[in-house]
Amino acid sequence: MSGIVTFLPLIAIFGLMYFMMIKPQKKAADEKKKMMESLKKGDAIVTIGGLHGIVDEVVEVDRTVVIDCDGVFLTFERDAIARIKETAAPTPVEVKEEVLVEEPTVVEEVEVIEETPTETK
Repeated sequence: MSGIVTFLPLIAIFGLMYFMMIKPQKKAADEKKKMMESLKKGDAIVTIGGLHGIVDEVVEVDRTVVIDCDGVFLTFERDAIARIKETAAPTPVEVKEEVLVEEPTVVEEVEVIEETPTETK
């Protein structure tokens, strides 16, 4: 009985490590794998280096992705993709019509005084 009591804290530590570290990492890896499998042409993505672009081509054989970044086509490994950007549905924009009221322009008359240059000696 004393042998089991001695190993009980060690077993509790391994159990805690599994539920606090290993299980969440495995879940995150599974989610990333699903994301990579769902990657298709036209998806807006962000690479691990922070580059934003649109997927132009997915090559399954090489496990690479060709990304269009404002007309520049770059090839990356699929593992270099950090996330697929969520594209929200476009919301309708209300256009408000503004009525411009012109205020009358006030022009002040200014008296022009012409000075004659004086010569200094």
